[in-house]
Order: sequence, then structure tokens, then C-alpha cells
Amino acid sequence: MRPVREPVGPGQESVWDYPRPAVAERSGRHVRIVHRGEKVADTRAAIRTLETSHPPSWYLPPDDVARELLRSSTRRSFCEWKGEAVYWHLAVGETLVHDVAWSYPDPTRGFAPLRDHLAFYAAPLDRCTVDGDIVLPQPGGFYGGWITPDVVGPFKGVPGSMGW
Repeated sequence: MRPVREPVGPGQESVWDYPRPAVAERSGRHVRIVHRGEKVADTRAAIRTLETSHPPSWYLPPDDVARELLRSSTRRSFCEWKGEAVYWHLAVGETLVHDVAWSYPDPTRGFAPLRDHLAFYAAPLDRCTVDGDIVLPQPGGFYGGWITPDVVGPFKGVPGSMGW
């Protein structure tokens, strides 16, 4: 299946205009995460990563994340652009959300600004927003991109997109 590019409206950008290899760019947009009534993160100093066919992943500075709610995971993964990622569980009250966040303690040189910043999967969390817009998770469950009204696809992760 070949992707058919969705039309871009005013104030929108297409993931098909994002570069490959991926890049990271600083953003002043307001990113907020709340789960079970607890503020997990709140920042205007995020870094978003952009890669062809993917909605942005948002990396939040460690000082703007409630680190006391995070528990280290044994999960690891490798990104060809960013290097080795470590994962984090989120503990809110009696609830433990497994492997909901990841970070790069020693990213590749091109992604050095991401060092120790945290990205979160939106799907298991109650509310993730960018400038007040509620985030939809990237389809498929594997990737961690955040879909907002200003980003159009189609997005990698939908059925049939493995070869994109």
C-alpha cells in the first residue's frame, strides 16, 4: 500500500514534508501531561523530533517532569538516529503504567539536546496536550508520536504501513 498524502490546510503541516533522517527542533509550545489527576509534566521548553511519515515525538526537559512519579524499567530499545533508549514506568497512586516514557541518557551527537529529556506514549495516559489541543496517539502502539490538529498524515503505524 502506498500512502496517499492528506491535504494540508491553513496552519497545518504534513508529516510527508518532515525529513529523513530525523531531526530534533526546540519548541516553545505548551506541552502538558496529566494522569489520574496528577500533573506529570508541564513545559514550554520541549524538543520535538520530526521524521518522514511520523507525527512528532515530544521530549520534555527533566526539570519539567514530575520525576518522583517515574520508576526505572529494564526495557531498552535502539533508534538508528538517536541511539539507545531507556524506559520508565509511571507510578500514580496505586497505578503503575509500564514503559510509558523513554529517554536517551547518551544520545548520538546529532541528538545531543535530547539527553535525559523524556518522551511519553500518549495512549495510556489520561490527557496529553499541546497548546491545549488534546493529543491522539500515533497508530499501531509501537511508535510514540503525538497527533495534534496541526499535523496531517497519513501516519506510519496504520495497517499496511510497515514498508513506508
